[in-house]
Amino acid sequence: MVSSHPPLFDHHLLRARRARAAALGPSTFLLERAADDLSDRLAAVLRRFERALDLGTPTDALRRVLAASGKVGTIIAAYAPGDPVADRASLALVTDAEALPLREASLDPVVSALALQFVNDLPGTLIQIRRALVPDGLLLAALAGGDTLTELRQAFAAAEAEIEGGASPRVVPFADVRDMGALLQRAGFALPVTDVDRVTVRYPSPIALLQDLRRMGAANPLIERSRRPLRRATLTRMIEVYGERFSDRDGRVRATFELVWLSGWAPHASQQKPLAPGSAQVRLADALGTREIPTGEKAGS
Repeated sequence: MVSSHPPLFDHHLLRARRARAAALGPSTFLLERAADDLSDRLAAVLRRFERALDLGTPTDALRRVLAASGKVGTIIAAYAPGDPVADRASLALVTDAEALPLREASLDPVVSALALQFVNDLPGTLIQIRRALVPDGLLLAALAGGDTLTELRQAFAAAEAEIEGGASPRVVPFADVRDMGALLQRAGFALPVTDVDRVTVRYPSPIALLQDLRRMGAANPLIERSRRPLRRATLTRMIEVYGERFSDRDGRVRATFELVWLSGWAPHASQQKPLAPGSAQVRLADALGTREIPTGEKAGS
């Protein structure tokens, strides 16, 4: 499937920055948090899975959860070509997340953490995942949400407007949770659910936050990013603005990370379906124990 939309993310740069993060010593606390959450979500599903795919997760955190659950037969890891992740799975598929070479109805479940936010054509990838799932197969994915790094985005925008007369996209515009449910429906998933895990992390300074982002491999991979080196005056003013707006009494600064969870099922005849309009057997007024007011009549008349 080829997207008709212009690409947003430079995937070669993203892989280079992940390689740098691995060399620095990666910061993985968000991935471990997502893995713990996945464990809880799988525990609520009372069934066994034959063949699972971990799509693009930067570490083996989700695969460890799948293996420990005792519910999964075969676990496959899907990586982009040239991905620098060192902990290769015993079964690995080298592929582009936007052109998945997956047989129809061949997987259950598909999981992913902190990878899909960098897909250029997320609707297209979701459609491909849904087709690859067996009937009643499950997608569980976590991606960075729209409020992630909102403090850093605001501080950079204010500093650049003041020092340089305009702002450039230095922080990735992540997906809004309100749009994710609609995307799942468009992709053909049944029973779509989205929810948010919002995490506030405190750092000694904005510089410590930037260093942590480098160790996540999460520095700006936008194609339309500014190619000019960050001016010292702009960085200094950003640090000042960040401290003024988002610091606590002890001088530490806050950073928001938002994990948006997507859950959806490949359609199957056994799944619950909404009732057809007009098929209700009990009037709402009777269920609530109130008197139904005809159209045009005022309450209390």
